[in-house]
Amino acid sequence: MILPRRSLIAAAMAALTLSTLPALAQEAAPAEQMPEGKVLPDIVLGKDDAPVTVIEYASFTCSHCAAFHTENWPKLKAEYVDTGKVKFIQRDVYFDAVGLWAGILARCGGDDKYYAVSDMIFDEQKTWLAASDGEGIAANLRKIGAKAGMMPEQMDACWADKQKVADLVATFQKNATADAIEGTPTFLIAGEKVQNQPWDDLKKIIDAKLAEAEKNG
Repeated sequence: MILPRRSLIAAAMAALTLSTLPALAQEAAPAEQMPEGKVLPDIVLGKDDAPVTVIEYASFTCSHCAAFHTENWPKLKAEYVDTGKVKFIQRDVYFDAVGLWAGILARCGGDDKYYAVSDMIFDEQKTWLAASDGEGIAANLRKIGAKAGMMPEQMDACWADKQKVADLVATFQKNATADAIEGTPTFLIAGEKVQNQPWDDLKKIIDAKLAEAEKNG
């Protein structure tokens, strides 16, 4: 999914008021602006001392992101993350309110469950996004949360946590702006911005960065 960077940030911020969240929308409250948020630390997968860091900017409503996580993420994880060669970080991008709902759910079980829940959201993207309205989408996301062991009241509390929501949006805005992200998925491989491409091409870039790290190491 590609948008000019300013449009990406502006579109997301315009959509993300607290009244768009499932738990609050039921109250039919007027649009409520989010409190000031703070930037949250990255959730890291892999060894801290891995020689190469791969950062993926991904949106839970982006079909290309779902395709990457279905087709290429298992290869990246098995060949590089699990072997200690790569430290992986996913940074969520919120194009719309629905993507934010999913992002909050991914974080709802805590950092330790973030990647497992994120994988479920991407794996079932076509299903949960197929609902005809926001109420249906929220219900579908609740099913994913339940599969991950979350109780209904836990999900309600996460969606209603104004400060945490503001923190997530602030984190997205700062990181995406700093890295000049224009669409998803976009990767930073050892600091180099790389657009989505076939696995063999991504693999060549990662291998080159590993070789460079070893040479300089």
